[in-house]
Amino acid sequence: MKHLELHIIQSVPVACLNRDDLNSPKTAVFGGVQRARVSSQSWKRAIREMAKELAPAQFKGERTRLMYEPLVKAMLGVGISATDADEGARKIVDELVKLDAKSKDKVKSTTLYFMSPLELETLARTYAETKDAKKALKAVDAKSLKDAADISIFGRMVANDHSLTVEAASMFSHALSTHKVDNEIDFFSAVDDLQPKEEAGAGMTSTLEFNSATYYRFAALNLDMLADADHLGCLSREERQGVVGTFVEATIKAIPGARKNTMNGNTLPLYVLGVVRENGHPIQLVNAFEAPVRPSQGYGAKSVELLEAEYAKLKETWGVEAVFEQSIPGVNMKTFVSGMVAHVI
Repeated sequence: MKHLELHIIQSVPVACLNRDDLNSPKTAVFGGVQRARVSSQSWKRAIREMAKELAPAQFKGERTRLMYEPLVKAMLGVGISATDADEGARKIVDELVKLDAKSKDKVKSTTLYFMSPLELETLARTYAETKDAKKALKAVDAKSLKDAADISIFGRMVANDHSLTVEAASMFSHALSTHKVDNEIDFFSAVDDLQPKEEAGAGMTSTLEFNSATYYRFAALNLDMLADADHLGCLSREERQGVVGTFVEATIKAIPGARKNTMNGNTLPLYVLGVVRENGHPIQLVNAFEAPVRPSQGYGAKSVELLEAEYAKLKETWGVEAVFEQSIPGVNMKTFVSGMVAHVI
């Protein structure tokens, strides 16, 4: 398996990047102490959104329960009557992800579906020819997804039709703080602008939770899988290099947008180690922080030091070999991305 790895150290100040069901920042216990945690799902969402900005022509995937309306629009676009488009779209959505009978305001499916514009066109065109929802779904293949590299990279699961399932070419770990973290509570009050001056007191008071942390983030991309016929084999190597370059840049720069207007935790990484290996499986370096970093001189510099030591130890002990190793800030972003995409198949 030829793959690339990204190992990232990033400090984020007062923030709540990823909340649990109680609105508290997510945490996990690692090495016997509580760490700040951001789920892979949360960070991948931010990466997908940034990739759309960086390369909108190649990252058009949309994950939604509202597939019906764009499918109707695609059917009208290939000349199907409004009545037939309504019937056909309902049949296809129900065959694929089941219509939600409880939804009264809009036609929705029961689960999310990760779709691409070209895929909708394929479904609409085939349904116009056959008037058969199952045959329309069988017409969808990897070529129908070449405008949605995000589906090939992040994958999709379709329980009702496994032929449409796409195995993710990427692999992400939950981001964990390199040190012990306790969530804190912010008590705040707000002034009522129209409150009479003779009345004292705040218009309202409340609390919210936050933390701050230096995170270790890990992502990998299977370059062999990305180039096969079930993923982006329909693209040229140069096109795949563009896709991978966008993925690398977005993975490094994107950050979850929760409370971005009130806490703005947006930072850039302190350090990024990029590795390309010809064989084996992606290996994260989180064990560098199994013993939590102490706060005597901050967390960032010590975390980078431990990460580099862990990687050197793995190479020495286990014979881990790489065909590419480079780090930021050793080189700038442009050089780093160029070095990684040179290894795209």
